[in-house]
Amino acid sequence: MSDYIQELFADRIGGNTFGKGTVLYKFEKIKRARREAEAKHPETPIIDMGVGEPDWMADSSVVERLYAEAKKRENRGYSDNGILPFQEAAAKYMDRVYGVEGLDPVNEICHSIGSKPALAMIPQAFINPGDVAIVTVPGYGVLATMTKFLGGEVYNLPLTPENHFLPDLDSVPADIAKRAKLLYFNYPNNPTGAVASPEFFRKVIAFAKKNNIVVVSDAAYAALTFDGYAPLSFLSVPGAKDVGVEIQSLSKAFNMTGWRLGFVAGNSKVVKAFACIKDNNDSGQFKAIQYAGVEALSDPSITDRSAAKYSRRHNLLVQALSDVGFKVQKPKGSFYLYAQVPKGIEGGEVFKTAEDFSQWLIREKLISTVPWDDAGHFVRFSVTFIADSEAAEIALMTEIKHRLDGCKFIW
Repeated sequence: MSDYIQELFADRIGGNTFGKGTVLYKFEKIKRARREAEAKHPETPIIDMGVGEPDWMADSSVVERLYAEAKKRENRGYSDNGILPFQEAAAKYMDRVYGVEGLDPVNEICHSIGSKPALAMIPQAFINPGDVAIVTVPGYGVLATMTKFLGGEVYNLPLTPENHFLPDLDSVPADIAKRAKLLYFNYPNNPTGAVASPEFFRKVIAFAKKNNIVVVSDAAYAALTFDGYAPLSFLSVPGAKDVGVEIQSLSKAFNMTGWRLGFVAGNSKVVKAFACIKDNNDSGQFKAIQYAGVEALSDPSITDRSAAKYSRRHNLLVQALSDVGFKVQKPKGSFYLYAQVPKGIEGGEVFKTAEDFSQWLIREKLISTVPWDDAGHFVRFSVTFIADSEAAEIALMTEIKHRLDGCKFIW
C-alpha cells in the first residue's frame, strides 16, 4: 500500500523527504556522544557544562502562590491573551528594574507562553514571501526558522570578538535593509555572554527608523548581570517604543524555565499584531501560573540571588580554563561563557571546527559543551551546573582543571 502521507508534508519541513534525512544536528550529536562516553567510562561522571537552563527551582514564594491560585475555581478557564494583574505587574517590573516608565498594561504588554512562542509568532504578523528578517549569529534561531517557513529570507549578521559581539549594522547591504521588516538581537547574548549599551541601542533605533524596520529585542537574560553592569532594556532608550518591542522571559531571571511564561512589551501596534496571531495559536497560559508570575515580578531580589551565584561560578570557571591555556574573559551578563577553541593538541588531535573540539571534550574528558561554528569556532560553557554548595562549585572546577591538565593546546 502506498504511503501517501509521505507525499503530503509541506516543503518548509522537507516535503516528501521529511524524516528521511541522515544529517544529525549538533544537539543530537552531543546526546549520542554523551551516551557513548558514559557507556565507555561508567566510573567517571559527565561534567555537563552545556545545559542552558537554571539549576535552581523557582522561589518558594512563587511556588506557594501557584498552589494557592491553582485551587481557585475562577482560575480554571482559558486566559486567552492574558490577565490584567500580570500585565500590570509586568509594567511595574519594567519600571522598577529597567527604568522603563509609563508602559500601558492594556495596549503595550501581552503575555506569552514563554519567549520561544513569541519569537515564532511575531514573523507571522509581518513576513510575506520575499521579506527579510535580519538576525544575529550565532544565536537562538526560532525567529529565523519561522521567517523561512513563511517564505521570507534571513540575513545573518555575525557576532565576532572584533565588534565585541555586537552586529555591524553598517555592513547590511542597502537592498537587504530596504526589504527587511524585522531586526532581531539578544542581549545579554546567548551564546557569547556579550552585553549591549545605550549607544548601541540608539544606533539600532536610528537604523530601524531609516529603513522602516520593526525591532525585536530578545531580553531573556537581561536581568542576569554583574560586575557593575546594570540590567538594561532596549525600551529604556528614547525612541525604542516607536520602532519595536522587547520580549521578557521569567524562565532565566526567575528560575521558571518549565513554567512557560513571558511577555511582549513596547510598540502598541506590534503588541496588538502579536496578540492577534497569538489568539489564533493558543488560549493563554494557565491563570494560576500568571498569578505566580505576578509574585515573581514583584520580587527582583530573586534574580539578584541567581545573578550573584552565576557571577561567582563564572569567576571560578574563567580561572580554571585560563590555568590550562584558554583565553577567556568573564562576561557581564547571562550564564554563558564563550570560549574560542584550540587548533589542536601538540602531538595529537587537530580541531578544524568547534564541533570537533566539543566532541573530543566529551569523548576524552567527559566534559559536555555546546559548539558554535557560525562566526568563528567557539564552545559555550554554561554555569548552570548542579552544585549544592560553594564548596561543590570549587570542587567541580578543580575537577575540570584536573581533566584538562597536561593537554598542550595549540592556539
